Amino acid sequence: MTDWSPRTKAVHAGVRRSQYGEVSEAIYLTQGFVYDTAEQAEARFIETGDDEYIYARYGNPTVRMFEDRIAALEGTEDAFATASGMAAVNGALCSMLKAGDHVVSARALFGSCLYILEDILPRYGVDVTFVDGTDLDAWRDAVRDDTRAVFLETVANPTLEVIDLKAVAEIAHAKDALVIVDNVFATPVFGHAVRDGADVVVYSATKHIDGQGRCLGGVICGTKDFIRKVAEPYLKHTGGALSPFNAWVMLKGLETVHLRCSAQAETALKIATALEGHNKVAKVAYPHLPSHPQFETAKQQMDQGGTVIALDIHGNKEEAFRFLNALKIITISNNLGDSKSLITHPTTTTHQRLTDEQRASLGISDGLVRMSVGLEDADDLLADIKAALDMI
Repeated sequence: MTDWSPRTKAVHAGVRRSQYGEVSEAIYLTQGFVYDTAEQAEARFIETGDDEYIYARYGNPTVRMFEDRIAALEGTEDAFATASGMAAVNGALCSMLKAGDHVVSARALFGSCLYILEDILPRYGVDVTFVDGTDLDAWRDAVRDDTRAVFLETVANPTLEVIDLKAVAEIAHAKDALVIVDNVFATPVFGHAVRDGADVVVYSATKHIDGQGRCLGGVICGTKDFIRKVAEPYLKHTGGALSPFNAWVMLKGLETVHLRCSAQAETALKIATALEGHNKVAKVAYPHLPSHPQFETAKQQMDQGGTVIALDIHGNKEEAFRFLNALKIITISNNLGDSKSLITHPTTTTHQRLTDEQRASLGISDGLVRMSVGLEDADDLLADIKAALDMI
């Protein structure tokens, strides 16, 4: 399997067939597992072997197939699936940190990620330093001898800043700090986080991996030691397990993730290019646009520019709302990575809990909208966007 291409791994990796030889992966909907003898039960609680299970909160055959497949695709030794993307972020950080530890994080984060780092971790004595993720000198100044981890989104939500992961990883590793990244916007298709220096890669499987708006899910990818000795004990005892049914949905999503994401990214680039210079749009942000401030870094780190575009509409919230409400094909929703095109206004939704000063420092204006490009025809989407812009 190590010689297979990523597209082949996304279809076949991790398959476990029952005695019936089914083609599609089986869904094992069970909370618990039985033992032939009391001695076998005792032995399993001491050490669980491959394809041995105790309780669905600890592991499940369908969930294990998903873990093996995403680990193979991401290029890590192992993975642990979680109930949501935020359970994965929380699990990756909280499982390894204790009072007195120091973490350095990029300031530009999804609102819930920021809540964990800004509110939750400090409650338990973890010292967190925030930096401008695109400023390498800021990383150098912030990472200390006692820094346990650095955390960042490889492409920031919602402004689409792109962080030089290789450079940040070099800074962190020089101090023996672990590099934990949320790679959702770069996707497991376009991003190469492990190649670029990440030690732990986190995904919201709810986004591109499912890709069709059906189920919540998340996953932490890393070394076998980190996954099984650090993340798993924390997650299995705190209850962040992925359900077998959702794991099956994610397995089906992985079969088409390359085709979907590639088509969506092609459309996103076409739309972003067409909207540059539009008289109703102050700024278009898309990683593979030459006008993007981190264009060269994005080209090095991502095979394509991703499926999300940020548009800064001329005006304020009123103009942004008028634009959103005039759209006919693109749907207002705060999810992303879906086969349907979705759009949201971060100031009043995903980042509404931030202060005006925080949003201003991150470049989140009242006119900013975040658009996740789906699988619809590119010309139809562009016509829909231009017609809605004409309503401003």
